[in-house]
Amino acid sequence: MKLTADQLQEIDFKWDPQGLIPAVVQHAHSGQVLMLGYQNLEALEHTFKTGFVTFYSRSKQRLWKKGEESGNVLKLQQASLDCDRDTVLIKAIPAGPVCHKGTPTCFDAEEKEGLLFLDQLEGVIADRKANPTEKSYTAQLFAKGINKVAQKVGEEAVEVVIEAKDDNRDLFLNESADLLYHYLVLLHAKDAKLEDVLDVLKSRHG
Repeated sequence: MKLTADQLQEIDFKWDPQGLIPAVVQHAHSGQVLMLGYQNLEALEHTFKTGFVTFYSRSKQRLWKKGEESGNVLKLQQASLDCDRDTVLIKAIPAGPVCHKGTPTCFDAEEKEGLLFLDQLEGVIADRKANPTEKSYTAQLFAKGINKVAQKVGEEAVEVVIEAKDDNRDLFLNESADLLYHYLVLLHAKDAKLEDVLDVLKSRHG
């Protein structure tokens, strides 16, 4: 059952004796399970109101926005309730490592680190766009406008071509990383994501 902000007060949740239910957080793109937390009705309402996943901390005895100190927030994409109405499944985009140990997930599952990191990087870029800070290079790029961002992609592409003609692998990879990063920024400046580009490629593949 997909949840919306308007219906939360109407649902007969099966809360535990403390008024909580477990909330499983899943990566909205990869489907990987990221973490488990607990929510009460207030935490659910706050999640929908702010767009960032908020839990109820049993140790702190208060609402706790994931990433409120580290900046590694979870951007809400969708929430649903299971058939017994006692567990919430939250699909979100992480803006950095989810676990306090610095790993993408709190579980010891084998990870496709490369693709997960791209998702994390996109999450960070999206957060810098939505919540700019003066010290953030990414936020500064967004502030300069689409023409500047597109120009940077062009400049980095030229650098990649130049390094491709030489034999210095490290320089080539570094310039390639710069190009990929700036391209992701350009996508978000155009209100698009890498997933949208992949969808186009998949349609062509068929």
